[in-house]
Order: sequence, then C-alpha cells, then structure tokens
Amino acid sequence: MPVGINLALQGGGAHGAFTWGVVDRFLQDDDIEIAGISGTSAGALNGAALKAGLVEAGREGARENLAWLWNQVGGVGDLRMAHWMGALFPAPRMISQAIEHSLPYGIGDAWTRVVSPYAFGPFYQNPLERIAEKFHYDAVCAATDPAFFVSATNVRTGKIRVFSGDEITTDAILASACLPTIFQAVSIDGEDYWDGGYTGNPALFPLFAPELPSDIVIVNINPLERAETPREANDILNRINEISFNSSLLRELRAINFVQRLIGDGSVTEGAMKDVRIHMVADDALMTKLSVASKLVPTPATLATLFQAGTAAAEQFLEAHRESLGVRSSVDLPAMYG
Repeated sequence: MPVGINLALQGGGAHGAFTWGVVDRFLQDDDIEIAGISGTSAGALNGAALKAGLVEAGREGARENLAWLWNQVGGVGDLRMAHWMGALFPAPRMISQAIEHSLPYGIGDAWTRVVSPYAFGPFYQNPLERIAEKFHYDAVCAATDPAFFVSATNVRTGKIRVFSGDEITTDAILASACLPTIFQAVSIDGEDYWDGGYTGNPALFPLFAPELPSDIVIVNINPLERAETPREANDILNRINEISFNSSLLRELRAINFVQRLIGDGSVTEGAMKDVRIHMVADDALMTKLSVASKLVPTPATLATLFQAGTAAAEQFLEAHRESLGVRSSVDLPAMYG
C-alpha cells in the first residue's frame, strides 16, 4: 500500500527546476502517492503541470508534463537576458556571478527599481502567460486527487488568498508568480494580486484538511540558513530576498511546532487538532551558490543542473527518511525553534 504524502512547493523563479527534479523522482516511486499539492509561484506552475499530468495520464503523464513545462520556461530566455550565458558559463555559480556582473543585467536591475511595469502601457506582456494559458484546466481543476492549492497575495489587504478547484485559472497561476517590480498586478474578481511568496511560500494550512494525509513534504528552494553574513551589495539583497520569501513558511512551522507540543503534553484533546508530520527536501549547498540573478534568467544549463540536483536530493531523502513517511516527522521542529 503506497504511503500518501502532500507536497508543499516553494516559489523561486527558475530555481523551481530543482522541484521538477524532486517531483520527477517521487513519481518514479510506486510506494509514494501524492494526495495534495500546495504551490506558490514556480511551485504553482510545477503543481499545475503535476496535477494535470496525473489526472490525464498518470505518473508518466505527469513526468512528461513537467518536462514540457521546464522546456517552455527555458524558452523564455529571460525575464531580461539571453541564453548565451548558459553556453559560456556552465557552472551555476559562474552563471549567477556572470549575470550579476553583466551590463545588461545591471541595466535591467536598475530599470526595475525606477520604472514601473505599468510604464509599458499597451506594449506590456507577461512572458509566463503563454505557458500558463496552455495548462489543461479541466484537469488542473478536477475534483479528483491530488487536491491542488495555489497561493497569491492580495495587494490591497496584504493577506493570502488560496485558490482551489475551479478558482485555479491562468490568472491565478500568473498572480501567484507576479513579482511586482517586473509584472503588473493580476486582477481577479476585482482584487489585484502579487506573488504568493510574500504571504505563503508555500501555504501549508490548506494541507491540514482532515481528508489529506498527515505527511507534508516541503521542497525548499530558498536556503533557510547561510553560514556567513553577506558583505557585498548583491549578496545582501539576495539574502534579504531569501529571508522575505521564507518568513511565512517559518511562521507556519513555528505554529505547527506549538500545536505538536500541545498535543504531546495533553493540553488539547486527541483529534481536536491535526498532528502533521513535516519533511523537507533541499540542497542548500547548491542554492547558496546561486542568487536572484539565476532565478530571473532561466538558462538551459542552470535548469538542467537544478533538475539533476533535485533528483539527487529526493533520492537522498528517500534513502534517509523513507521509513519516517507515515510514521514521524523527519524535521526536528523542537530543535529548530528550541
């Protein structure tokens, strides 16, 4: 009998190709069944491709759909730059550094700091729209498993909105991935939305539903910790970005730790709160070598490296923690928040 898990998929631009590798490895394991997905930004794109593929053609269909997605993302070339960087600088660290110190990236970075995306008027175009509109939404929104949730941030209220079922549309996916300095806000039902990473990266609470399994596997893209305090301007901005996009996740993990302590000492009656089990798949050693630049510039070399790293990280997770699935958390939350 396969063990049921929920996937919580972080956003992180082109670094979402790491999640592609993780999920691809899980899909090859018949002892694992994906029952729920919560995705933000790149995690929402991954989640939509995963669910549509599973509904339409099972595991192999999902693998093919994810490969199609990242081929499409690689074809974007930039949110601002060209592919030739990948050929000249095959190592991800070299790509990040080359992009950060290149004149075009510098100009583009400065441009987004002083020029609003609304300044383009009728010439504005979201490069992700041509990808998001091709998802088969009858499958993405299907009532069949896995359950799928997409998060975005309400610009007016600053609160999270979680889309599910028929609410998940091209606009919902684009809203979840809407970086406000690059893209115009996405309007849905009279409200404007920005990237979901500000309020839920990814949102865990939709996965607490009683009909879903208790195991939540978080696929981390943004490093939770760095060994050294950054000194260079680009490194400082990169760390600020990581902290900002991890803050909502850390708050939810702290709340889960609190609930687990209440359950453990008998302060709440059994069954009153769901006792979820938390797991993480990550490769912080690789991600700390990358930066915001490689998130924004999806070079084929970087995507391929991230996919391979994700596959390897999933394999290592399964070797170390397979027996924990369905039994216990493999993340020590008390130690994390001690």
